[in-house]
Amino acid sequence: MEKRVMTDGKRRKGLVALATLLSGVLALTACSSDGGDGEGGSTDNRAKSQAQVDQQAAKDASDARITITPEDGADNAGINSDVKVKVAGGTLTKVTMTAVETGTEVPGSLSSDGTSWKPDGQLERSTKYKISAEAEDSKGRSANENSTLTTVSPANSFIGNFTPEDGSKVGVGMPVSINFDKAITNKKDVESAIKVTSSSGQKAVGHWFNGNRLDFRPEDYWQAGSTVTLELGLDGVEGSPGVQGVQKKTVTFQIGRNQVSTVDAKTKQMTVTQDGKKIRTIPISSGSPENPTYNGQMVISEKFKETRMDGSTVGFKKKDGKGEYDIKDVPHAMRLSTSGTFIHGNYWGADSIFGKVNTSHGCVGLNDVKGADDPKQPGAWFYDNSLIGDVVVVKNSPDKTITPDNGLNGWNMEWSEWVAGSALGA
Repeated sequence: MEKRVMTDGKRRKGLVALATLLSGVLALTACSSDGGDGEGGSTDNRAKSQAQVDQQAAKDASDARITITPEDGADNAGINSDVKVKVAGGTLTKVTMTAVETGTEVPGSLSSDGTSWKPDGQLERSTKYKISAEAEDSKGRSANENSTLTTVSPANSFIGNFTPEDGSKVGVGMPVSINFDKAITNKKDVESAIKVTSSSGQKAVGHWFNGNRLDFRPEDYWQAGSTVTLELGLDGVEGSPGVQGVQKKTVTFQIGRNQVSTVDAKTKQMTVTQDGKKIRTIPISSGSPENPTYNGQMVISEKFKETRMDGSTVGFKKKDGKGEYDIKDVPHAMRLSTSGTFIHGNYWGADSIFGKVNTSHGCVGLNDVKGADDPKQPGAWFYDNSLIGDVVVVKNSPDKTITPDNGLNGWNMEWSEWVAGSALGA
């Protein structure tokens, strides 16, 4: 076979061509990695462009920072004090709060400086609400925030039904009595959240009769003419595991003149005093020997110009189950105990029994007329001159002293024993 041999000239020409080719490739590669229209240049441009966008966004962002409490999605929110909208670095321009299910808007108030908002009143329990807030900073740049919350359910909350009523005028024996709709096990925290104060400076102490009832009273009767204030700060307070309070309320009531009426079951007379002075003596008829009236200090808790009294409701029944008495129009009746003791007018008894014979089933009777329309009758006079909270003291009856929790009658407990019933100690 014939061998072909490359001459030196051809070899040199080939090497020069190869070098030229490699030089072009290297030049092309170097060009592609440099800045300009290649791929690397596009990435840098995009980075610079994004940085400019971010800088502009930061420049346009509002300094106003809105905070809504409780936090978004909160469950078991309180119905009084939990909801607040605040802004820092600006002022609120619009806040709306609506019930999600019904669309009902909740009225609210903006603070004078425009930095906070809160609902005007109490929210509904077991309700989901939506809050939308808008604000502006000093440069007019806007900010907004949205949030939702659900209020506590009745099953997970408790309330305290209290007496006396806000704005009322009551007698010197009127305690503050609170009945909770669920049993309280965390008594210390609940009692700590309730304050009872008096303009007289008298110290009121709480006493738990049971898990549902807490009463407050001073050591002695309230001072006549004083003002008593009850502050319920129970919103969010845990009364028992998983059950929290929902009340935040302040109640004030006035103490009237000091009226104490003393019933002597033996002499069958009642002496009425006001501010320590005797103003009237009234003949009475108290409980019969078979059904004597309780002894002790009893506070008038309710007043009825007329009311029905059925013996079957308080244990006085005949063999057929009907009451031993059923009077549909008892005049001028005032309750002294939960168990059914009243001081009231009596039109069915002869005039001769008053001051002479004890004939009732345990009540204290005063002479009166049917219809409760004669103001001159002793029953009418005593009714017209009595306040809820006045004290009626019964003595010399063959019955026992009434228990302190039977009505508003905690005055029948020694002060040391009363204080011992406080969860806060002496």
